[in-house]
Amino acid sequence: METSLNNRRLLGAGLFLTVTIAAFEVTAVITALPTIVDDLDGASLYGATIAANLLASIVAIVAAGEYADRVGPARPYAVAAIVFVAGLLVSGGATAMPIVVLGRVLQGLGAGGFATLPYVAIRRVFPESEQPKMYAVLSAGWVLPSLIAPLVAGWLTETFGWRWVFLSLVPLAVVVTALVFAQLVRIPAAEHGAVERQVSRIPHAFRLSAGAGLVLAGLPQANPVLVIALVVVGVTLAAPSMRVLWPAGWIRARTGLAAAVAVRMCATAAFGGVDGFVPLAAERIHGVGATAQGFVIIGAALTWTAGQIYAARHVDSIEPTRLVRTGFVLLALGTLLVVPVISSATPLWATFCAWAVGGLGMGLLFNPTTVVALASVGEEESGRASSQLSMADSLGFASTSAIGGALVAASERDAFSINTALAGSFAVTVAITVVGWFAGRNIRRVDRGVSRS
Repeated sequence: METSLNNRRLLGAGLFLTVTIAAFEVTAVITALPTIVDDLDGASLYGATIAANLLASIVAIVAAGEYADRVGPARPYAVAAIVFVAGLLVSGGATAMPIVVLGRVLQGLGAGGFATLPYVAIRRVFPESEQPKMYAVLSAGWVLPSLIAPLVAGWLTETFGWRWVFLSLVPLAVVVTALVFAQLVRIPAAEHGAVERQVSRIPHAFRLSAGAGLVLAGLPQANPVLVIALVVVGVTLAAPSMRVLWPAGWIRARTGLAAAVAVRMCATAAFGGVDGFVPLAAERIHGVGATAQGFVIIGAALTWTAGQIYAARHVDSIEPTRLVRTGFVLLALGTLLVVPVISSATPLWATFCAWAVGGLGMGLLFNPTTVVALASVGEEESGRASSQLSMADSLGFASTSAIGGALVAASERDAFSINTALAGSFAVTVAITVVGWFAGRNIRRVDRGVSRS
């Protein structure tokens, strides 16, 4: 699609603002969550509050990608924005923890559209030579808010109350939606033909989300029989849909799109297993307030951005495999350096520096996986490929959020200490980085169409 330079700039700015709002909400909620669960007596739902948002996004990610291929991205974007704002209002007005979780589900449905549709727009509008830079811009939109969101969320929580972490985003989201929608209506649907013949994948997205939800709900249970029952039913429900929704060969990390999906799931799982629980360690073990809790993870946001810039500038000179595998090494190292946070004797500035190493690793590997994934398909399937990549992100974050949440819930039942629970979450993270490092061997550019599912 041919567009003027000015229109591309307006669209790029609007897409950046879209992901910035979604990213601000995610980071701000993580900062405020320890205060929220204390206020509403909802510690047992700590992990569920994070995981529910990500699981809900699975349905929206698939639906947004599918409808973007069929009708263009404008209408799916408008629906995503409306649902996202509704979720902010529900959580902001919650009087009990389950209502906060419901609001997070709605926010996840909206954020799922925000995760997929910008990549579709860039793939269809921007020249191929500009696309890697724009993917880096989008990623910066997810990361840069982490520099201010923890501080702003901490200040809002301590000054006005945690509800304003949600409610303060409503007017900004409305303004940005109007700006972006005006540009997206210029983008038509993909060429008809193959897209029209595709069977809808949305029912499979519901089954995958429901199955994953059962698994994640089962993990924190105290009754071993209930744990096994929920996990078995969940896997049975989700596994067939995974085969439909994800590219063939993703388990083996087949070169191209499949490898990109596998790597991204490992990367986001590893990052979430640390980033989502460092603020909790700062609150429960070190006894600091909401602002300090958020500040501890800012270093990772800074280095993630630096890694993104480096990867985007060297996308043509350094093989994606090298960047990805180096990224996983740094993620593992950063996690190991963070482990001492479980001791109250460890200064939080040391944790700040330690997790900055992990953030650099994410920055190096994130952009190459996006470039490889979308270069592996034609324009008519950009929505589907974008949704698969975004789904990997959501499942990755949800998996370790749920595992860590289950460990935290067990510590609340006095099965073991919170220190042990967090150490277990970090150990899972290290194991995942090893898997991701092996999967990264197949992150290589391929001709379009080779890795289509």
